[in-house]
Formats: sequence, C-alpha cells, structure tokens
Amino acid sequence: MDLCLVLMITSFGLGMVSTHAELQRFEQPAKTDGKLSFLVLGDWGRRGDFNQSEVAHQMGRIGEKLDVDFVVSTGDNFYDDGLTGEQDKAFEESFTQIYTAKSLQKQWYSVLGNHDYRGNAEAQLSLHLRKIDSRWLCLRSFIVNAELAEIFFVDTTPFVKSYFTDAKGHTYDWRGIGNPRAYIANMIKDLKVALRESSAKWKIVVGHHSIRSIGHHGDTKELVSKLLPILKDNNVDFYMNGHDHCLEHISDTESPLQFLTSGAGSKAWRGDIKEQKTEGVKFFYDGQGFMSVQLTRSAAEMAFYDVSGNVLHRWNSTKLLYSSI
Repeated sequence: MDLCLVLMITSFGLGMVSTHAELQRFEQPAKTDGKLSFLVLGDWGRRGDFNQSEVAHQMGRIGEKLDVDFVVSTGDNFYDDGLTGEQDKAFEESFTQIYTAKSLQKQWYSVLGNHDYRGNAEAQLSLHLRKIDSRWLCLRSFIVNAELAEIFFVDTTPFVKSYFTDAKGHTYDWRGIGNPRAYIANMIKDLKVALRESSAKWKIVVGHHSIRSIGHHGDTKELVSKLLPILKDNNVDFYMNGHDHCLEHISDTESPLQFLTSGAGSKAWRGDIKEQKTEGVKFFYDGQGFMSVQLTRSAAEMAFYDVSGNVLHRWNSTKLLYSSI
C-alpha cells in the first residue's frame, strides 16, 4: 500500500498531497464567488533589464485590477544560465526585488525552461528558495487544483532531443532526470492518468516549450508527437508556454484546444517570425508583455498586454454549465 505524504505550506494556505508514482498536487483556494484569475509570464529573469521592471510594474497594476489569485511562470526564470546555486543573488535580484507590487505577493507556480537547466536546476526546486521568498514554488511537473480549473505543469526540456545530442557548447544539469526516455515515459503516463481522472471544468497544461508557434523556435516537434495527442484525447482547453520571446494565440485546427504563448517577460525578438505556417493564428506580438486569465464555470477570458499595460488582444470562450446526457 502506498503511503500518502501530506505537507502543508502555510505561507499561502496551500495544501500539497504527494502520492508515490503520481504528480504532486497543490490545492489553490478559489475566491468565494467561484471566480479564478491569474497572470502568465515567461522568459523574464534579467535583474530588471530589457524592460523586465516595466513589465513587472504593469503586472502589478493589472494584478490589482483583476484581483489575481496567483501567477504562472512558463520557465526560463533566470538568464542566461539559470542559478549557480541556492545562494545565487540572481534569485532576489531578478525575482524578489522586481515583482514588488502588492497584487503580486501571491503564490508563483513555476516550471523550468531550457536556460534554467543550463545552471543548477536543482537549486530552483529547493525549499531554501521558498524560505527566502515564500511566493516561489518551482517543480519539474506538478498539478494545481484551483477548483473550477486544474493546471498541469509539465517539464518539457527533457523532451527536446537536441539538448542531449547537440548542446552547442552548453552544459545542462540533468540530475534528477536519469534515463530521459524513461523519465518522459513516466511523466506521460502520470499526465494521462491525471488528465483522465480530472473533473475540472477547465483543463490547462503549462510547459516551457511551444507546441504551436510562429516565433523564433517554432513548433517543438517532440511535443507535437508525444504531448499534443494526449491533450486532444483528454479535452484540454489551453496549452500555455514560453520559450519564444513573444506573445501569441493560435487555435488548433482540429480541436477546441488553444495555444497561448507568454514568453515576453523581458528580452524580446523583434521581427523574428515564421510566416510559412500561419493556420489558426489569432494573434502575434514580438514585443514585451504578459497575459491574464479569468475563469468562471461557464466562461474564460484571456488578454495579452504590452510593456505599457495596453491590451493587445482579448479572447473569450464559453462552456455549457452542464453537459448533455
């Protein structure tokens, strides 16, 4: 019989339930009116440079307006090569001292990006950083149960074969991964089970790498072949990612799935766009910014903001309150 370990993280009233061979699950209390709102940011940690501080300021303003419950980070949290260790001052200089607005003093749920793996990846996962700043929660793969929505965070960097076969002079911290094929197989198995068993009104998957993108990196072929079919089979509503330093919204042409890129937290790539595969593209912006998500049981609203806090793109979706039998 598996032993169940329950760990209470008191800073934000989070409850984490971890069971052997399953993804760790965190309980995120919803508002009393049942609504849920959060911000999504990626590719940001540059000690305030490249407009990181300006984006953070606007996040604080929009966060207060929407009364956000938490923040999601889509990875590449610290540039250029992650953290050197638990004592690296970049953690405070790129996170604690940048996102200072009152509205952003909520839980931050983060995944690792490829740049994070180029440093001491284990440091970002450590409890020590949570003692420095209790908002911080970064794991490889995990689940946040926010009542009307479940958010499934997936560690996408080990999917990408080239990081193992052609590292281009970079060193990756693969501790904790072991055999990458076995690691990916186990992750996919756990994700399938969790998605299949989810009864949440909204299912959201978050990873660092894109499945669909017309930005610099484009589609991630390993995710297209291994992850996308699982999302479609389990009626996932949104896939959110960073990696490409832009903001974009692409609709899947074969299902209701929406691909949402928020990787513009600091340095952006102006004019870097792949125009040969534009099917389903609803919006693309090659500057800095972030995204907001607002959910009720019957409706979802996504908005993309630039570095000045202007709304660049807004998209709404509705769901039936009760499925037909």
